[in-house]
Amino acid sequence: MSADILTIADSEGVRTITLNRANKLNALNIELTTAVRDALLDCDKDESVRAVVLAGAGRGFCAGADLKEFSDLTPEHAERVVERASLTAELQSLPTRLRVPVVAAVKGAAVGGGAGLALACDMMVVADDVSFGYPEIRHDIVPALVMTGLQRHVGRKLGFELISTGRMLGASELFELGLANQVVDSGDELARAQEIAARWAGRSQEALSAIKSLYYRVADLPTPAAMQAGQDLNALMRSFRS
Repeated sequence: MSADILTIADSEGVRTITLNRANKLNALNIELTTAVRDALLDCDKDESVRAVVLAGAGRGFCAGADLKEFSDLTPEHAERVVERASLTAELQSLPTRLRVPVVAAVKGAAVGGGAGLALACDMMVVADDVSFGYPEIRHDIVPALVMTGLQRHVGRKLGFELISTGRMLGASELFELGLANQVVDSGDELARAQEIAARWAGRSQEALSAIKSLYYRVADLPTPAAMQAGQDLNALMRSFRS
């Protein structure tokens, strides 16, 4: 891995992971995708990490998949196609599976896999210059690996509109739709995301981890099973109190 493709900084329990292919708008080639995945997995293993900020260097958050690599992803190289798809799918679902909460600091371009990665984080702070969406259709590409996360976040009608037309969302619409938690001036998104992460880092890690785990688990359960899971956790809550 190139030494500078990803930067990592720790401060009082908060780990900031920054995609650092600024000259490519942080497009996700195999190298960067692997690096981000490994960095997030390391956060789960490191007990000193209590919250994570995911950001992008330069003018944008992430321009999605690096299309230059697509020339090798052909039927003649089926094993590469499968490996790349598996890697991308793993990264797209990883933030919600971590024990620690993750907040995305998003500015400029956040498209395709970059938009999916931002949505996968537990919270999202966006700059007022953000351009967010799934323009793959403009390149005759099917955004197959982001569909699951997109539909679960925005619903079927809007999700289909976005992937079938390539329409982009700005900061105000992201906020109105509940996809962005906060909108800030461009340049302030990282500091605001770090403030959120610092508040998480100051909370009980047992309670916060249990909140995150249950929150995503009940989303996939029928109502009776979800309520039972909530009751089970409620019975354990006293053990989280100091």
